[in-house]
Amino acid sequence: MKELTCKLLVIGAGPGGYVCAIRAGQLGVDTIIVEAEKPGGTCLTVGCIPSKAMIHAADEFAKLVEAAAGGSPFGLTAADPVLDLAKAVAWKDGIVGKLTSGVAGLLKRAGVKTVAGWARFRDGKTVEVETETGVQVIRAEAVVIATGSVPVELPSLPFGDRVISSTGALELTELPERLVVVGAGYIGLELGTAFAKLGSRVTVVEAEGRVLPLWDADLTKPVAKRLAELGVEVLTGAKARRLSSDGAALVIEDAEGEERRLPADKLLVTVGRRPLVDGWGLEELDLDRDGRFIRIDEQCRTSMRGVYAIGDLTGEPMLAHRAMAQGEMVAEIVAGNRRGWDKRAIPAVCFTDPEVVSVGLSPDEARATGREIKTGSFPFSANGRAMTLGSDAGFVRVIARADNHLVLGIQAVGQGVAELSAAFALAIEMGARIEDVAGTIHAHPTQSEAFPEAALKALGHALHI
Repeated sequence: MKELTCKLLVIGAGPGGYVCAIRAGQLGVDTIIVEAEKPGGTCLTVGCIPSKAMIHAADEFAKLVEAAAGGSPFGLTAADPVLDLAKAVAWKDGIVGKLTSGVAGLLKRAGVKTVAGWARFRDGKTVEVETETGVQVIRAEAVVIATGSVPVELPSLPFGDRVISSTGALELTELPERLVVVGAGYIGLELGTAFAKLGSRVTVVEAEGRVLPLWDADLTKPVAKRLAELGVEVLTGAKARRLSSDGAALVIEDAEGEERRLPADKLLVTVGRRPLVDGWGLEELDLDRDGRFIRIDEQCRTSMRGVYAIGDLTGEPMLAHRAMAQGEMVAEIVAGNRRGWDKRAIPAVCFTDPEVVSVGLSPDEARATGREIKTGSFPFSANGRAMTLGSDAGFVRVIARADNHLVLGIQAVGQGVAELSAAFALAIEMGARIEDVAGTIHAHPTQSEAFPEAALKALGHALHI
């Protein structure tokens, strides 16, 4: 087979890789992208998009169940609802199919050549790709490694028929009567909450002292309260040990050090993700590592000239939109433009019930800088739009420097607050001060009004509380 040559070779067509390739193509860079699966990567095919589809389906079903039970605050009633999980999964798969086809079309429109197969490095400029028609050799002036991450598998609980990852959970066509979730991070709680709303009896096992242990406690309290309302049993300070001898239960060590059996039809393990660095021939490259991850600088350059790395395999935060921003930047650098990288304004969103958003520094992180800070919070219980939506739990919080009022961080927890993340990120990206936020007129009635109200609170003259 004839060798292919290009200026830029992108390995992996996930969010970071395909954005990098598209932008490079737009800039006239001769680009090839290699992907073993469908374009879109984990996020589009088995992560962000399909999980949010199933979360929405679960929310809609829960509303019907509430109405059928006569518990709707809006005076609505309904007949006994019936869930067709297979149909919901088919709807989810349809969304994924449209989006993967869309990404393929965007790559083609940008003039990017796609090679389907698994790439393996010969050296820093050359890869071999196992394709359906044989081995294809590709040589490039610059290479971007964007291979992503995979779920962490516990040695005592290998993935199989009963033990599933988030990928397996999204493929279920029958609802497990009893679901045990190991890990109360954002993936475990998002999916666990969805299955609870669909009708599964859900138990969450978390080794730390509370759910969402990487988020600050004030943000997680409304989530923990809602889990209890949904009937989800949460066992904190507990460690998953092994499957029972009959395979029908998870054996855990609880907070008191006692062993317990938790019956489970399915066991969902969500204890994190690890960078996908195996199988690519990376041992042929002299790349510095930062623990499990590939070390990069502020321009995503690795320790080898002409080799870049983006996305999950470069460390935290392991977020699709971070990978996209990195990919766009690297494409412009390869095209000869001057670009830099600053991760201070990357929003993190947890699609639990209620949703959680954080951009910039938390109060503790801000205090750790040694500066005096101002904070202001505004509760959704005082927000008219939140009340009309029937869910007024949560708040918006603003953190700023005390001396010049520069906004350092913004957090929120509440129904639909994921959509506020753009405003939060924009404020930090543009160097807003509390007065800028407070002085921006927000539409009434919207939940976004809680943002300037929180800023007013930090300034000492809140209007509506």
